[in-house]
Amino acid sequence: MPTVVRCWRCQDEHTPQVFCPACEALQLLPPDIDYFTVFGLARAPMLDEQALAKTYYALSRQLHPDLHQTGTAEEQEASLQNTAVVNRAYRTLRDPVQRGRYWLELNGEQLGKENNKIPPALALFVFEVQEKLAAVREAQSAGTSGALTGLKAELDQVRDDLDNRTRGLQQKLAANFSKWAQANGSSELLGELKRVLSDMAYLRTLTRDMDKALSTL
Repeated sequence: MPTVVRCWRCQDEHTPQVFCPACEALQLLPPDIDYFTVFGLARAPMLDEQALAKTYYALSRQLHPDLHQTGTAEEQEASLQNTAVVNRAYRTLRDPVQRGRYWLELNGEQLGKENNKIPPALALFVFEVQEKLAAVREAQSAGTSGALTGLKAELDQVRDDLDNRTRGLQQKLAANFSKWAQANGSSELLGELKRVLSDMAYLRTLTRDMDKALSTL
């Protein structure tokens, strides 16, 4: 059964919402409210990002503390605490990767310590990148500018490859999100989501290391 709360002003019972549907009084959101409910969205990882942003900015204006500084103690507290919840929820849901991680948590899963392991599908590519980065460090230590020039060209090519792989994973992530509408709760989809997010996390680390190396050349 859905969670039911009671309005502090009119005592109306309703599902958690920013404003009471009966008297429109500002309500204090429960600390365990899920981020989709905050924005009145269906609980699903596929969402309309433009609509999310529109709702977020509307709520931010309505919750601004300046609008409630002459209100009751309940309204002032709700304004401050709900603003923090809305901001946190928006930061999570607007980013597909963060949304995917959050969706895992809602389904009792997380990437966990296994995310420190190299994903099998990326192992060969990771080793190749690490070898090139090691070659850069070695050439820098030896002061061989000619070798560094050649290595920079190779690193630029690898950086392009990283971008292409990342775009491919973003497409896989979007495809996974779209499948949940037809197969909510599927353990197979959860496993697929974990693999995609794990690959993306590792590529982000590689991209960071690659950009750091390129900035020194």
